Amino acid sequence: MQLKEETKRMTIQSKSESFSTRAAKDFRRNSTIYLMLLPVVAFYAVFHYGPLYGLQIAFKNFSAGLGIWNSPWVGFQHFSDFFNGFFFERVVSNTIILGAYDLIFVFPASIVLALMLNEVRHRIFKRTVQSITYIPHFISVVVVVGMLVDFLAVDGLINHIITYFGGKPISFMRLPEWFRTIYTSSAIWQGIGWGSIIYLAAISNIDPSLYEAAKVDGAGRWKQMLQITLPGILPTVIILLILRIGSFMALQDEKILIMYNPVIYETADVIGTYVYRKGILEASYSFSAAVGMFNSLINFALLIGANYLSKRFTDTKLW
Repeated sequence: MQLKEETKRMTIQSKSESFSTRAAKDFRRNSTIYLMLLPVVAFYAVFHYGPLYGLQIAFKNFSAGLGIWNSPWVGFQHFSDFFNGFFFERVVSNTIILGAYDLIFVFPASIVLALMLNEVRHRIFKRTVQSITYIPHFISVVVVVGMLVDFLAVDGLINHIITYFGGKPISFMRLPEWFRTIYTSSAIWQGIGWGSIIYLAAISNIDPSLYEAAKVDGAGRWKQMLQITLPGILPTVIILLILRIGSFMALQDEKILIMYNPVIYETADVIGTYVYRKGILEASYSFSAAVGMFNSLINFALLIGANYLSKRFTDTKLW
């Protein structure tokens, strides 16, 4: 009885405290954690929220001499120019296609690898496979593209194999129809191992007694994977899928810039590379800012929509 009264008294006292008082106490109690968080907050404040001030040039005819604030206002003129431009259909369709390839092929690859590794019982072999598949994630994009260029060159390894079996050499890097295959397959190679880490962690949190019960009921390893492992990691898969949909239009622009050339613009030119050409090479800063803003708004809308659908049809959501 005395404990209940003490708890009630502390609750009333905590409610009567001001927000600033509670915040000060919390900061003193967790000062180390807040100090560790400070660099992350500073990074996002400087490099993500700070530049939002300059986003207004998308609605202005920006001039470096006049500055952002004094440049003349043109409203939605740059957006209209982009929507009615010659390259609009090409860059948007290429971006959507590569984004769809990412969702269909790249995203599930890590899940498949995690499920396969979970079934491996030989510890040394499992660790070896994990190490080998993790390594590409840490390789520079420039090095990755350099490897692609060397392997896929007319006199490269892949063409040597093709000619050995009686085929003719293929100029992979100069044929538009091969770009999407090369980009997607290399993305799988780069991210499959690193992406599987979080799924393996989710699998490790599944109650082992569920597998024991399934064995008693006569379920094989295939049924255990379908009935226990997959449902167990489903919330993690949904969360990562929502985040992936939220970056649907945000591709590996740096990688594409290094890979492509004017010969394959037909399939390789995406919104990110178009923004680079217009903004950096042609100095059309306002126009490129408008195109980049359009791309970001589409990603934001997709994120909101994916979270809403997940919240409506499942119990998993971001917020």
